Amino acid sequence: MSSELNPLARRPVEQRPVRVVSAHLSMRQRLRSIWDSRELLTYLVTADIKIKYKGTALGVMWSMVAPALSIGVYFLIFQVILKNGVPDYVVMLWAGMLVWTFFSAVVVNGTGIVVQRSGIVKKVAFPREILALSTVGTALVYFVLQFIVLGVLMGVMGHAPAWGDFWLLPLAFLGLLLLASALGIVLSAVNVYFRDMQHLVEVGIFLWFWLTPVVYSFQQTVAPMLGARGLTWIYFLNPITPVVLTFQRVLYGQTMVTATTPDHALLNVLPNWSALHYAALNGALIAVSGVALLVAIRIFGRLQGNFAEEL
Repeated sequence: MSSELNPLARRPVEQRPVRVVSAHLSMRQRLRSIWDSRELLTYLVTADIKIKYKGTALGVMWSMVAPALSIGVYFLIFQVILKNGVPDYVVMLWAGMLVWTFFSAVVVNGTGIVVQRSGIVKKVAFPREILALSTVGTALVYFVLQFIVLGVLMGVMGHAPAWGDFWLLPLAFLGLLLLASALGIVLSAVNVYFRDMQHLVEVGIFLWFWLTPVVYSFQQTVAPMLGARGLTWIYFLNPITPVVLTFQRVLYGQTMVTATTPDHALLNVLPNWSALHYAALNGALIAVSGVALLVAIRIFGRLQGNFAEEL
């Protein structure tokens, strides 16, 4: 709908007629209120991206710089210096970073979003969960861009994914989306009352990254250390692990490869599970994360009553 036909699109956020949300609404009413405010959500996501890259030469493509630099550094360390021997390692690395970049952006940015948008919170009544969800929308835009760039890179390299298992990606991403949204929503509310939460989350995300098989091969590191003791299951208490492994399994497309090292050894880089096994892991994550999201929305509703005073 054009701005001429939709005067709401031309108004500042403070002047937009949005639904007032009470802390006493039922879950169904709260979800309906969030859904009815989807236009505001779209506006916040669009405005955030436009403001961030306004006047820059590359525009939104600047969002690729930090992930690309991180991938370059990890590639240098693990492939060039430590010589892990994994062929086309950049594809497996990028697949894992896709997941982690999205998740960390939602959690870290979501934690501080209510405090950052305090001006709107104090002046306008609306479902404030929208603020945390706006960080999800922004991260989703960057995720799509990074996914496209990875696809182009794979095409240039001649690296084919596991096309037959491609249906696992939306399943894995749904679990990731629900989990990240749940954490972003509840942490954004807690941060209003406990401002140290923002810094604790940043430290926690850093540690969490190294407990997730993004830059190192699960089969080459985690499985040998924990598998002999029957403790591999402990690693799957990390809910991001199955998502990362699924993206790597589908996009990298191989579980056994010939090493690029002089001995040309046969490397087992990813679990050789069936597609149904991966689906079951991600299905469990979807179920748990779906419940977590509902709980997060309920907690947010209980805490938001004093936001204006605290801000």
